[in-house]
Amino acid sequence: MFVKAELRRYSTVNVAPEAAAGLRTTNTLKKAQLDLRQAYQKFDEFKRICERRNHPFSLSETFRAEYETLQKVSQSVLDLKHEAKKFQKVLKDMKVAQKKNGIDNSSEQASILVKLSTYKPILNEKEQLLIKLEDDLLAQVSNLPNRIHSSVKETQDLVEYLNPTADIKAANTDDYIVKPDPRFDHKDIMERLNLVNFSQAAKISGRGWYYLVGDGALLEQALIQYALKRARQAGFKMVLPPSIVKTEVTKACGFMPRDTNNETQVYELQNDNLCLTGTAEIPLAALYANHEFKPHDLPLNLVGLSRSYRAEAGAAGRETRGLYRVHEFTKVELFSWNIPDENKSMQTFEDIVSFQKSFIEQLGLTARVLVMPSDDLGAPAYKKIDIEVLMPGRGTWGEVSSTSNCLDFQSRRLITKVRDATDKKLKFVHTLNGTACAVPRVVLAIIENFYNPETETITIPHVLRPYMDDKTEIKYNAM
Repeated sequence: MFVKAELRRYSTVNVAPEAAAGLRTTNTLKKAQLDLRQAYQKFDEFKRICERRNHPFSLSETFRAEYETLQKVSQSVLDLKHEAKKFQKVLKDMKVAQKKNGIDNSSEQASILVKLSTYKPILNEKEQLLIKLEDDLLAQVSNLPNRIHSSVKETQDLVEYLNPTADIKAANTDDYIVKPDPRFDHKDIMERLNLVNFSQAAKISGRGWYYLVGDGALLEQALIQYALKRARQAGFKMVLPPSIVKTEVTKACGFMPRDTNNETQVYELQNDNLCLTGTAEIPLAALYANHEFKPHDLPLNLVGLSRSYRAEAGAAGRETRGLYRVHEFTKVELFSWNIPDENKSMQTFEDIVSFQKSFIEQLGLTARVLVMPSDDLGAPAYKKIDIEVLMPGRGTWGEVSSTSNCLDFQSRRLITKVRDATDKKLKFVHTLNGTACAVPRVVLAIIENFYNPETETITIPHVLRPYMDDKTEIKYNAM
């Protein structure tokens, strides 16, 4: 009766395609191995986490009862299989005895076969119930965000200023207000010096695209080469990943093609079930999907260069004009796989942040380093630090880099494991990602910070000059 009643109860469970991503093994990814026990044990904690993140709480009020039912059904299936195995052994022994010793035990064999025949339909029903229960619970847990590091607050927290100006030092505040100065608007400057063409790109591709021209294009390439060189020097191995991945991979990394309001976030090739990547983080993370690392393989640090695509470029206005928010851009991305030890993965997190800080400082840009608040983490991130650069033309601070520790959020969905050197058990690795250089925004920052209105020139940061034909400044670009 238990099986029949429970089977009827769950026969109507419909797992939405979005929620069911990763619930079954495909040609690309194995079934996600999510932690149902943790969700059961920390049900109330996850409810608070979702409240802090302003994220829908995906566990139903019956989740814990369903989990307990799952455990009972699972044990029942194991017990049935164990009993069936015992009877099969007895049957085998009887057949051996009958053949070897000439013992007539046909009736006993027939009796055991009858018992085994009754086990099969019961076992099938319970296994069907088990699948339905597990799929329902996995669908709920798959929509939970990651846990939150203890240092993360409800509002952004200033860590430090980089290359602070005298005014910032004198203000002695953790939220220095920037006033817009139209003289340093990068869009106007770049169009005047013929470094960019937005109008023709808008006709050819639409709003949010652009042509970089002359020294504008050279500045982008200089930033790419400088970022890659610095990353290689820091021990990151270079990878050129694809810019198109399967939609299931995008979802496994924690990026949804559409947000909760059903607005497009990434470009989808819907007939092919493919997405244009919004960051190299996605194909880099998938490079070791369905993989088992050896302990000595980790940490493994890669730097990837890719074109990135974002479907939502923002509404028109000073905050998004020009190069700040565009549909297509070049990005140099850092990615790291670590053993599942939070202390060690958090050390890698700090190392990536130190790299980013040094990169911005060497460019001579004024910036602030922020621990991002709980409602600005994104579902995969356990902790996130952003670096925002002073942009006087825009009259605000603009994000140019971000670092996240995702713990095992992505690796459970991508099935990336390592065998623990101590207890020899397979465990899910920790993954981390960080921006080495979001190129258009850094171009924007260089223009707005190093433009001289009197000479109509832009001073090139010293570290970039070897990559810009040893020029010291950018002037009008005649075509």
